[in-house]
Amino acid sequence: MLFGSSNAHRDLRKLLLEKCQLEGIVSMPSGVFKPYAGVSTAVLIFTKGGNTEKVWFYDMEADGYSLDDKRTPLDRKGDIPDIIERFRNRREENPTDRKGKCFYVPAEEIKANNYDLSISRYKEIEYEEIRYEKPEIIIEKIEELEGKILGNIAELKRMLNQDL
Repeated sequence: MLFGSSNAHRDLRKLLLEKCQLEGIVSMPSGVFKPYAGVSTAVLIFTKGGNTEKVWFYDMEADGYSLDDKRTPLDRKGDIPDIIERFRNRREENPTDRKGKCFYVPAEEIKANNYDLSISRYKEIEYEEIRYEKPEIIIEKIEELEGKILGNIAELKRMLNQDL
């Protein structure tokens, strides 16, 4: 529903945005409803009627239980207390950093994105650049390790021959 491409999907999202007060969307990780369903889910917070100026998004990572079929209790809270606190204080905080756990997205931007309500459309992900050594250096290190391995194998063979 949040990002489907059919006209029905888009029309429903448009209705939520333009004919309701869409307050927030809490994006939940896949596994929250395991073992019954493994898909990721979202909670939509809205009031019938009104107009949406901006939508508060929260990227929930944990609900206090493992996300596998066993659903083993971890801290039994996860992000839930933070979601409640941040939602209550969202107007005062007015989060705009899209790299954070929660942030606002203007309704106009959502409309421009075909009414897509998926958090992944708006969340900014910081990628850490990884620098690797030059291939020549890596090959030298592999050859050095291979030499040590061959030396150890030769030593083991000598030790085995001495015992015979």
